[in-house]
Order: sequence, then structure tokens, then C-alpha cells
Amino acid sequence: MLLDILATGPMPRHIAFVMDGNRRYARRLGKQGKEGHPDGFNNLLWVLELCLRLRIQYVTVYAFAIENFNRPEEEVETIMKLAEERLVEIAQRGEILDRHGVRLNVLGRRELLPENVQIAIEKAENMTRHNNAAILNVCAPYASQDEITTAVQSVIRNAIDSGDLDGSTITEESINSQLSTSLAGSPPLDIFVRTSGVKRLSGFLTWQCCEETQMHMVDAYWPEFGLFDLVPILLEYQRKVWHSK
Repeated sequence: MLLDILATGPMPRHIAFVMDGNRRYARRLGKQGKEGHPDGFNNLLWVLELCLRLRIQYVTVYAFAIENFNRPEEEVETIMKLAEERLVEIAQRGEILDRHGVRLNVLGRRELLPENVQIAIEKAENMTRHNNAAILNVCAPYASQDEITTAVQSVIRNAIDSGDLDGSTITEESINSQLSTSLAGSPPLDIFVRTSGVKRLSGFLTWQCCEETQMHMVDAYWPEFGLFDLVPILLEYQRKVWHSK
């Protein structure tokens, strides 16, 4: 009922989550930090379903930063194993994504991932390629600096290929068009959410975050982030939309 009422108002098209706090959540429960990552993945599916039921068509999540490879080897191996298992699960079943018509895109430097994870990514993406109702972008391994650098390089190559030697075709719009989120078919970012109370972007979608992007730093750890954390964020979005009219 609450979702139905909320969905009658204006909804963001594109929302992004920094899924922070898995390790601290696990330690608070007396577990090893790495044990929080499965709980974090399960919550991703729950939050994704909430967003889809609320007619939010584009969801982007920060799953693994390039610099996360510097974490303890055992933890990185745990994350890679979990990623492979869940991607294989999507490729084999994928009920949630297919039920809502969600296409999966994995964005970032996937060549840095183990080969078995790369294969699992390709299978999962191919399995959902026919879906066109919504998009889930999973950024892994990702860094905004790398994304922006790659976009600028692409724009420069295109300019040279088209005979533009003075750079007149290199604009904010042309760079924006080459960002991984744009190439994946996602619109401008409406809402940025980071869990665990940390107040920084951590190199996630720094180009996409603009004056129009609504920023929220939430105290809840990612595995416990839920409906009653999301509702105030969406109500604030609706208030601003109505106020601007």
C-alpha cells in the first residue's frame, strides 16, 4: 500500500547507491568483516525490487572499486567468488531481472577481474540483453577517474578521426556521451545515496553528480538499508519536484 501511494507521485528515473558498510555490519554481529558481503548482495536484490516497484527504471550500484584490489587477498577472493556465484545464478535463473524486464550491465575495468568472473559477467549480460524495461548498472571494478579518462580519450579519438584538429567538437556533451553509464543507456543521475554514514563520493559517478543530483548520506549500513530509509529520500525528491513547478 505504501509503495502504491508513493508511486503516484513523481519518481526519479535514475538512482545510484554506494553500498557501503558490509564489513562493519558483519563485525557488529560478531562475524568476520568478509561475511557481510553476501548479506550486502541479498539486500541489493531487495532494494532493486523496491525501486522497480516504484517505477524507478535505472539503478546504478558501486559494487567494487579498482582500489579495492588493495584489500586483504582473502577478502578480495571472497568477493570474487561471491560475484561469480551470483552472476552464474543470474545467468541460470534470473527470475527477478526477467520478471521486471531488467537488463544487466557491468561497468568498469572488467579485464582486471579473474577470467572466471569475466566469463560469468558475459553470460549474465547476454542472458538479460533482451530485457528493455529497466537497467541495472553494476560498477565493478570501477573508478570515476578511470571512467572520465577513458571517455576523454574516446572523444579525442573521434575528433581526430572526423578531422577536427582544433578540438572544437570536444564539449561537455561529447564527453558525457562517452561515459560508461551513458553508453549503457542510462539518463542523467537524479539521486545519489551512500550508506553507512560516510560523507564522500569515493570516486563514484563524480562526473554524473551535478547541481540537479539529490545527495543523501544515510547512517544505515548497506545490508540493513530498506524501505524506511528509501521513503524519506523519495519524499524529498517529490517535494523538490513539486516546489519547482
